[in-house]
Amino acid sequence: MMNIVQKSFIPGRISLLSLARLDLFSPATAYSTKPEPAVTPKAPAQTRNANPVVGGAERKSMIPPEYRFVYQEFLPDPKVEWRNPIREKLERLDMLDRRSNVDIPEFYVGSVVAVTSSDVHAEGKTSRFVGICIVREKCGLRARFILRNVIDNQGIEISYDLYDPTLLKIEVLRLEKRLDDNLLYLRDALDEYSTFDLNMEPELLPEGAPVPVNDMKVTLKPRPWYARWERHNLQGVANIDEYTNEKRRVKAERLATPWERFDLMKKYRRTIPEEEQKEIFAEVYSQLHQQELARKKMKRKRTFVKPTKLA
Repeated sequence: MMNIVQKSFIPGRISLLSLARLDLFSPATAYSTKPEPAVTPKAPAQTRNANPVVGGAERKSMIPPEYRFVYQEFLPDPKVEWRNPIREKLERLDMLDRRSNVDIPEFYVGSVVAVTSSDVHAEGKTSRFVGICIVREKCGLRARFILRNVIDNQGIEISYDLYDPTLLKIEVLRLEKRLDDNLLYLRDALDEYSTFDLNMEPELLPEGAPVPVNDMKVTLKPRPWYARWERHNLQGVANIDEYTNEKRRVKAERLATPWERFDLMKKYRRTIPEEEQKEIFAEVYSQLHQQELARKKMKRKRTFVKPTKLA
């Protein structure tokens, strides 16, 4: 029987070992006498973060470049020993769910913000605090900010977790930036720079207007200070040299590190690479964009003033 099979299907003499090496269980292949169509070479696959090319021109990314400033808490910690991709992805999902329930607007260090939170010991079970944002730090679900206000000649600071479930409402009363990324020196400044009315009305900016930068320079009180501000190269302090003697000035110059801004590797270790930023924001862009559209719609309703008299 084997000889018949060999003569019918396989020309020439062949051994059983050769039959065993043949791929007898491969799917059947159909043959045709028609000429094969011309195969066009496939374009190289686009990388995940690369911008697709349309019509010979590179298409711009849909993600606005200012997202890394507006939603800075979505970027993970740059320290490698603290990174965990699975935890970071789960945290981003929780952050989006929290933003779908409570509107978290855009604000920066230097903006005047009002926060309403639940408090079992307060009248009405809620408390509202108005103050200037002096710090925004940390990332993910641990992101937090500090508000400062002077009430009855007493400086009061409250630290809030941005995604705390007890936060009921966050309002931006004055959206602006300052010359410095950290305003902790307001603790040592005159009280007038940290005093805000608790019944302050929100100041609405025109739609599409850039965030204004307040170039105010504050005046510090005499020493002792919360920190050695002469070592921090502050841009928003006017009289820091009045309370700094020659000894402190020489020590500050000795401890200064101006060459670090040229250290590319150190800057790389302190930040998240641009490719990874695009990948993260591409994951959350759709939901954040929908929330931005809803926020703009509510802003248009607030800016419209209903006339009291009709023609």
